[in-house]
Amino acid sequence: MHRPLGAEKTGDRIKKSIHSERGQAIILIVFALIGLIGMTALAVDGGRAFLEKRNVQNVADTTALGGAIARVKGAQSEWAYKTYEIAKANGYDNNGVGNSVEVHSPPNTGVYQDDVDYIQVTITSRVPAYFGKVIGINQMTVSAEAIARTKRAELGEIMDGDALISLAPTSDCENKRAFWIHGESTITVNGGGIFVNSNNPDCALIQNGNGSIRLDEGYDVKVVGGANIQKPKLITPFPILTGRSPRSYPPPFIMPKLGCHKTAEILPDGKTMSSGSWSEKESFPPKGVQYLEAGVYCITDTDFELKGEDSLEGSNVIIKIEGGELRIDGQAKVDLKAPASGDFAGLLFYLPIDNNNLVTLNLGKDASLRGTILAPGAEIRLNGSASEEGFHSQIIGYMIRSDGQSNIVIKYKDEYNFDAYSMPEIQLVK
Repeated sequence: MHRPLGAEKTGDRIKKSIHSERGQAIILIVFALIGLIGMTALAVDGGRAFLEKRNVQNVADTTALGGAIARVKGAQSEWAYKTYEIAKANGYDNNGVGNSVEVHSPPNTGVYQDDVDYIQVTITSRVPAYFGKVIGINQMTVSAEAIARTKRAELGEIMDGDALISLAPTSDCENKRAFWIHGESTITVNGGGIFVNSNNPDCALIQNGNGSIRLDEGYDVKVVGGANIQKPKLITPFPILTGRSPRSYPPPFIMPKLGCHKTAEILPDGKTMSSGSWSEKESFPPKGVQYLEAGVYCITDTDFELKGEDSLEGSNVIIKIEGGELRIDGQAKVDLKAPASGDFAGLLFYLPIDNNNLVTLNLGKDASLRGTILAPGAEIRLNGSASEEGFHSQIIGYMIRSDGQSNIVIKYKDEYNFDAYSMPEIQLVK
């Protein structure tokens, strides 16, 4: 029995349609698989690349900072080698295949190009692909750059040469005033400015009563925070410069490291004293002493005090007060000069930063001090200076207070004062 011709043709068409659909399904499945593999490659290999990017950036930052530290420590000829060693210790050995490390100073690109204070580190890493190979991606390349700034310690004027400096980073308006001038006091400064480091927005510097400040033309009163001025006409120049950049505390310079290796002694004349340490309960100078020989005097357990009819002279002397107060009365006759040469040239009085005892300075008409008065942890009270000579000093304290009736004259000259090494600086800038 024969099937109708039309029926045979219909069956053949059905079979062909089935085979055709199967072929299309296989093609769609293949494309779907490729898409899935691509998505897997993106998820897995892309995730690995992201993690590697973070790691490369961290190592680049560490390497740049490590190189900067090596350079400021003085490894001038080896810092670059040490920088590569830091990268190697963190997994990037500059083998040219899996990774490469480049170190440049000055940087060869960017805004810091040609500035030798900056170190540029670029690390490139090549990450093998796992699933990406199926779609023709054999490896992924990631890179990161870091730039560190270095500033070596430099010898120079302390705090840019301002003559009167209050270092306190914070203060209040009542009990802990960073810089306070009041009463009938007048501070006259020749050859330098005034700097107040407190960030108090309202009263880092306070002027009330008839307290006045007079600076030479070209110098300013600079305040990190704000100022409370009762009588602006008593401030020259005016206005005060507020909102200045703060300085760190402890202050950003290297404190003098000096000591005494012998005991100070009163010489047979009873009026002269040799340099050295003084740890007696009696205040310094001892009664009857009027002259100090050149050298360093270390006062450990008592005060330095000149009062009434006391008289004291000394040239090329440094007086280090480790635990007591510094007091000079307005009636005392005093003429003290710091060394003119040597490692501590220009340093007259030094109270280490952990000595927060009071410094009271009231110079009479027969008084003169030449050299830096450095008391970074102490409040300094300037109660008067009737002398025309006054202070040939840079005066640096934690807080500054001025009152009384006298005109306090500060004549600042760098050659008479102590130059310190600024702290080396390291900063990651990119």
